[in-house]
Amino acid sequence: MDPWTFSSTVDYEDIMNKFGIKRFKDVVGIKDPNLLMRRGVIFGHRDFNLIQERINKNKGFICITGMMPSGKMHVGHKMVVDQLKWYFKHGGNIFVSIADMEAYATRGKSFEEGRKIAIDEYLSNYLALGLDLTHKNVHVYLQSESKLLNDLSFKLSKKVNFSQMKAIYGFENTINVAHLYVPLIQVADILLPQTEDFLSPMPTIVPVGIDQDPHIRLTRDVALRFKDDFGFMAPGSTYHRFITGLTNTKMSSSKPKTAIFLNDSPEDAEKKVKTAKTGGRESLKEQKELGGCPDRCVVYELLLYHLIGDDRELEKVYTECRNGKLLCGECKQMTSIKIKDFLEDLAIKRDESVEIAENILN
Repeated sequence: MDPWTFSSTVDYEDIMNKFGIKRFKDVVGIKDPNLLMRRGVIFGHRDFNLIQERINKNKGFICITGMMPSGKMHVGHKMVVDQLKWYFKHGGNIFVSIADMEAYATRGKSFEEGRKIAIDEYLSNYLALGLDLTHKNVHVYLQSESKLLNDLSFKLSKKVNFSQMKAIYGFENTINVAHLYVPLIQVADILLPQTEDFLSPMPTIVPVGIDQDPHIRLTRDVALRFKDDFGFMAPGSTYHRFITGLTNTKMSSSKPKTAIFLNDSPEDAEKKVKTAKTGGRESLKEQKELGGCPDRCVVYELLLYHLIGDDRELEKVYTECRNGKLLCGECKQMTSIKIKDFLEDLAIKRDESVEIAENILN
């Protein structure tokens, strides 16, 4: 399992058992749980209990994420922003690394391209989605422009060898050295907030998809190796399910037919929803008699992850689909209106955020 070529077929249970990830549903006593937590989209964790304890005691903590500026931002990426907003609301110090070095090493993007994509696609959308990137407790930086980050990654590389990298990532001898070095930059991204230049050691959480777990495992190991040098605490993590693509495969920026992009026109997104695969039966008669299968429906996932905030409203959609009362055409029509409204509102907010996004990296 590596973060760059992960398959769309995911056996979450098998991965959890293999790598020692705990079930998130076993966590109790969360204050004001995030929608993704309530609905089981966030399914696993490492050491979330340490963050929960800090939240319950109104103490600060670190939340770190990264964005690789190599393509367009789609609705699947919105899940990370929703989680960052929740952690910020509950006292988290937010760190956002723009992984332009990773984009250069693994996607062939120049640093100039990476910077432009970061501003136009990511920072403007993060702001439009409601995360205040200008707040004193939110830190945004480019990997390539952070001397502190690059100095730290070099120091940390001292205690990591190729055998370990190969065991975690499956690297072959033909891998370019820049790609080989990228995970160490990621490790430094996660541990940098715990250095004396920022907040010093404290509980840290990294919200990710399961494909990023190799970075988490490597970082936890490196943190322990450098505990005497820096006092690092091993970072915790949460894992969210991938949203299914419109063609019933993994949603991907590199495959436009699978994704609804945040910069799509509302009309284009509306058309995409209306042509998406559903969990419906082969005939209208069967649909009415046997009901639909919302658990296997791309359209229902859009409602579950993003478009319906009220749990009771979502439950009504689920139940009426299962009993054949709500048909696929009707559900698509409802969902297409919701996605259109969402993107129209987002476009207005994004236009208002462009200048702010441009100034963040200056």
